[in-house]
Amino acid sequence: MQNFEAKNQRIKDQFTALKKTRPEPFARRLNLSWSNWGFGMESLADSAERLQKAGLEFIELHGNHYGQDLGYRAEETLKILGDHGLKVSGVCGMFSADNDLSSNRAIHRQAAISYLQREVPFTQAVGGTYLLVVPAAVGRPNAYDAMEFDRSAQTLQSCADLFVTHHVQAAIEPIRAAETSLIHSIADARRYISAVNHPGVRHINADVYHMQSEESHIGEALLSCGDMLVNVHFADSNRCALGAGSLDVCTIIRALYILGFNSENKFVTFEPLGPGGDPYPAMYGKPDRAKLNALVEDSVEYFRRCEELVLSE
Repeated sequence: MQNFEAKNQRIKDQFTALKKTRPEPFARRLNLSWSNWGFGMESLADSAERLQKAGLEFIELHGNHYGQDLGYRAEETLKILGDHGLKVSGVCGMFSADNDLSSNRAIHRQAAISYLQREVPFTQAVGGTYLLVVPAAVGRPNAYDAMEFDRSAQTLQSCADLFVTHHVQAAIEPIRAAETSLIHSIADARRYISAVNHPGVRHINADVYHMQSEESHIGEALLSCGDMLVNVHFADSNRCALGAGSLDVCTIIRALYILGFNSENKFVTFEPLGPGGDPYPAMYGKPDRAKLNALVEDSVEYFRRCEELVLSE
């Protein structure tokens, strides 16, 4: 066996042994969600209709409260989602150079704090359980200086009481080095969480696309998260629909079941954004309904097929 094949086999053996000794927990399937910011400038109602037709029950909302007068309104959002049988899994926090926790410009760090002061209460208001936090700007792979890590941790710590007050989990997301200057791996995320050292910042959002670049083995890295893992972003190896690339979906599913991830308030969230170094422009794109419909339908169907294949072993 090649090294990755041996690791795959160890995970498969652990999964098989666990299913044999404790079969009851395996009756529940993984909760599937979709991160809607990649749909571009599409109405929430249109997005919700698409997800409902694909059989999804959860949505990860675009964290679009970039200013006091911008972004979703909680009451209207709940009405739209309720009309389509959807609940909020969490909110995808968006951190650019304008609201960068690690910035060497105080005005940008203050903007990040103000952003969280809007986004965390909104997450609670719509019933979300987590908010994704990126320690440094996405789309800025080059570091400002050697103090980025410390500034980011201190800035997040200064406002981390928000997460406790509003019962929202701060989920730190590692992102590949091609897109951001800080926190690229699960080990990095754990180190960052330790540096923040606050009860409101204790969780991790993994993204299998970034993990291809930054981890030696995705399944092993997921298992290393333990209970800290709250959400997993999914796209295939080319960041397109599942089934369009070469991602080993079955091994990842086995790892998630070993973790007991098929439980309440744990989510697998699709986020196929397409390739590129800075995906944020996608949020302002003109939506192509036919392509987005196929993207959702193909991804959900492929994942469920892989899940049933794994569980039937």
